[in-house]
Amino acid sequence: MATETVAGEVEVGMPQLDFSTYPNQIFWLVVALVAVYYILSRIALPRIGSVLAERQGTITNDIAAAEELKLKSVEAEKTYQKALADARAEANKIVEAAKADIQADLDVAIAKADAEIAVKAAESEKAIGQIRAGALESIEAVAKDTAEAIVVAFGGGADKSAIDGAVLDRLKG
Repeated sequence: MATETVAGEVEVGMPQLDFSTYPNQIFWLVVALVAVYYILSRIALPRIGSVLAERQGTITNDIAAAEELKLKSVEAEKTYQKALADARAEANKIVEAAKADIQADLDVAIAKADAEIAVKAAESEKAIGQIRAGALESIEAVAKDTAEAIVVAFGGGADKSAIDGAVLDRLKG
């Protein structure tokens, strides 16, 4: 657009807005667009497409591998749980067998101890019986000697058979 000034000079504005340069601008715009399209469609976009395709393939492979590993981990967990259950069952069997063995050993030891206690109790009863018999005899002898000493101390004659009879009567009740 050209505007005239007072002195008669033509002032030229921005050349993009000058209608006389439009056909030239449109030509170079078309040339630039065709060049950009050619460069993008033949060089840049195929490279970008191959990178995107490669990334998509990598992502797909990684997802497939992750799914496979997930399935393997689920299988491994099931195997682990089964092995753990089997180990617990085996441990329970071992514990029960050990308890049974210990109980059997304990029963044998208790029976042996009971037998030893019964033998010792019988021996003790026998010894107590002998001690009682010895004590009764000792008491009888001491009682006879004491009675004889008392009779003699009071100035009487000590008749052995009378003292023995009196002591025996008194001991019987």
